[in-house]
Amino acid sequence: MTLTSTRISPDWPCQVKTPGSYDWERSAVRWLRELVPARYASYPALIRHPVLLARHAQIQVQHEIRVARTALQTARAELPVLGLPESVIEHTIKLYAAELLQLQHIARSVRAVTEALARRGGPPA
Repeated sequence: MTLTSTRISPDWPCQVKTPGSYDWERSAVRWLRELVPARYASYPALIRHPVLLARHAQIQVQHEIRVARTALQTARAELPVLGLPESVIEHTIKLYAAELLQLQHIARSVRAVTEALARRGGPPA
């Protein structure tokens, strides 16, 4: 087995081994499966084709980003109607903002892993 030399993105997830190293694809699949709902993680097509799993993880994370943005954008208008105290609303807004930053980082990480998987398994770009 030939090991390839791949520059690692600063967004490369620490849970995934370096592309080209022994068992790196298995570590990528394990990490990607954590990002999708459990029912998807067990579908045979997604298990057999890591790049397909990566694509689905990209879509999943993008949807989560949209949800976090909507929650953040509507919190000030909608949460007071629910009778929540201002301190809880402020805390919730900070929570949504932090989650949005985390999801954006995860999205960049998924893109990096997807690109590495596509390079190893598909025709040259």
